[in-house]
Amino acid sequence: MGDQVVMTPLFVGSEPVIATAGKYKGTVILQEEQAKGFEFLRGLDDKQRAKAVLEVSKTANNNLTEAFKDNVDLDYSGASGKDMTAAQRRALTALIKLFVDNMDDGHARVKMEEAAKHLDRTWFAWIGSTEPGGVFYYRIHSPVILIEFDHQRPAGLRHINPPNVPNREHIHVVVRTPNGNDYGKDLLRQHYERSKHGG
Repeated sequence: MGDQVVMTPLFVGSEPVIATAGKYKGTVILQEEQAKGFEFLRGLDDKQRAKAVLEVSKTANNNLTEAFKDNVDLDYSGASGKDMTAAQRRALTALIKLFVDNMDDGHARVKMEEAAKHLDRTWFAWIGSTEPGGVFYYRIHSPVILIEFDHQRPAGLRHINPPNVPNREHIHVVVRTPNGNDYGKDLLRQHYERSKHGG
């Protein structure tokens, strides 16, 4: 609206995450977000990691804010940006930027400035393996942005063993604006209140 751009809700998902044949052979998705999330976790000290890791077992899909979950009331959990070193805060900012940079440069810059102002109130949470090659979920949550990365159970690739267990070939990412009505429900209600519709 005008010069204001909203990037949420944003959903990105793929299975498989690397195309090995066909027209799109060589296409790769969400591998940097996967690698940088794991790298960030490993950069936390033992005390921070103990706070960040909510569970080490990952047997299900963990995303909490996919479709039909507008204005989810989600408690902050994990490791707080307030308790991170300057280097860790830079790494957290860079991780957020990976997702925000899906916007045009100018709009991404505005969103990153907003995210930076709330770094003390930004939380990083983790579910799943903390070892290389494992499956996991992570969440970055602040008053202005909510990012979820999730290795999920197979949908079309059910032949992968073991079946029905999250794997690295099925990834969902969601970016939301916490309590921001980013599914547009309030805007639609306002439109109906202001405009006459035949019935």
